[in-house]
Amino acid sequence: MTVATAPTSGFAPLRQKVFAVLWVAAVVGNTGSFIRDVASSWLVTELSAGPAAVAMVQAAATLPIFLLAIPAGVLSDILDRRKFLIFIQFLLAAVSIGLMLFSATGLQSVSSLIALTFVGGIGAALMAPTWQAIVPELVSKQDLKSAVALNSLGINISRSIGPAVGGLLLAWFGAAVTYGVDVISYVFVIAALFWWKRAAAADDALSEHFFGAFRAGLRYARASRELHVVLLRAAVFFAFSSAVWALLPLIARDLLGGNAGFYGILLGAVGVGAIGGALIMPRLRARFDADVLLLGAAAVTAFVMGALSFAPPQWAAIIALLTLGAAWITALTTLNGAAQAILPNWVRGRSLAVYLTVFNGAMTAGSLAWGAVAQALGIPLALIISAIGLAAAGLLFHFIKLPKGEADLVPSNHWPEPLIAAPVDNDRGPVLILIEYRVEKTERPDFLKALTKLSSERRRDGAYEWGVTEDAADPERILEWFMVESWAEHLRQHRRVSKADADVQEKVRRFHKGPESPVVRHFLAINRPARDIR
Repeated sequence: MTVATAPTSGFAPLRQKVFAVLWVAAVVGNTGSFIRDVASSWLVTELSAGPAAVAMVQAAATLPIFLLAIPAGVLSDILDRRKFLIFIQFLLAAVSIGLMLFSATGLQSVSSLIALTFVGGIGAALMAPTWQAIVPELVSKQDLKSAVALNSLGINISRSIGPAVGGLLLAWFGAAVTYGVDVISYVFVIAALFWWKRAAAADDALSEHFFGAFRAGLRYARASRELHVVLLRAAVFFAFSSAVWALLPLIARDLLGGNAGFYGILLGAVGVGAIGGALIMPRLRARFDADVLLLGAAAVTAFVMGALSFAPPQWAAIIALLTLGAAWITALTTLNGAAQAILPNWVRGRSLAVYLTVFNGAMTAGSLAWGAVAQALGIPLALIISAIGLAAAGLLFHFIKLPKGEADLVPSNHWPEPLIAAPVDNDRGPVLILIEYRVEKTERPDFLKALTKLSSERRRDGAYEWGVTEDAADPERILEWFMVESWAEHLRQHRRVSKADADVQEKVRRFHKGPESPVVRHFLAINRPARDIR
């Protein structure tokens, strides 16, 4: 299926100085992380040869992201993102220092490796939604998808360099030096974040607090049908494709007869393939829609896993991993770009965190499951089963189309200020909002259909209950009602309504036949003194 859009330069975001500096810093930091990860992945095979232990290290890295990504997304939306990222970098540096010291003193064990990997996963969980959420601050909306693709390109440049360097450092100098190089990489990232002079947010009486923001983010994710589609497609793809990542150290050693250096070369091949895939992504996006790209990525990944199960020559395995890298970045950028394009800025960090939770939950569960399958049936059969499952799921879910992300999500600010008799405390609530329409009987079915679409918008922007009723004495008099948890949350609703939402509301208003606009009323809960409560 073709898309009638002209290709734009995939490197356009690098013209923005801040984006370019932070992008380079991220490449350096991620290179260090891959150096650390290849050391840990190979070191565990020396400490324990069982597939379950190897898969546990992979699970320890992704499980914290599954558990903490949503709280991290909340923090990214309510804290200064720059300062939060600096804190996270110090935490990750401390993890690598710990790994370096344990290895240097000969105290490293499977338990300590898994524990420190888990703490590193906590840092990754905090960082991932925050780093992704700053991208729209650094580039224009026109360049957003290219910026997302460049971030994936940067990760895979790191993937092409880091594992190879890590494998060589590990083979020549040992684990302690390898982890030490990772520590140095954090210096560059921290320096870049200190250099970035992010504009300070103005004091806001309606600023969100953690638990309220957490609930608002979950309400948005629960009500967004478009986000549900992205999450479903991501969960299916990553659950099956996680097999190759969970088992790759054992594939390199047991099936292909390689050492730590060869394992690093395989990971480097993935990175090089991803770089090639990223370079042609603008042309692919101009020619094929997101669903075709994701189907192609699933087919190629399944083919590579099937090919590896037959223990090919090492040179053929390297070619297969090059192809895997191109497929992997196609899937990542397609799904991440779809998620970024449908999210308004006020909830971007939280919703991206939900996406990352699903992504890492699928990777964690998949890693554990495929490790268990490999333990019971052997690595080749585990790869064949996962390949068949991925190919079948790719075809089946291809018919659930990814959202286009073309809606204008800029706040419309078209809601008038609520009429109040006296100032209302921000924490007072809940609040009941009533909108009264007059709709002719002949137009009622179309009106209710339009109103149902509006209900999703109400829930996304803060309502926890919504409904529609009619007057028993006058059926043409219809009331739409919704409830929000506090007066402050309702005022935030006013700010959150996008231009796309305003268009939906206007379609509903056109059915109103009254002499004036639909009447809007606000009702506040009355908190009676305790002695009056019966």
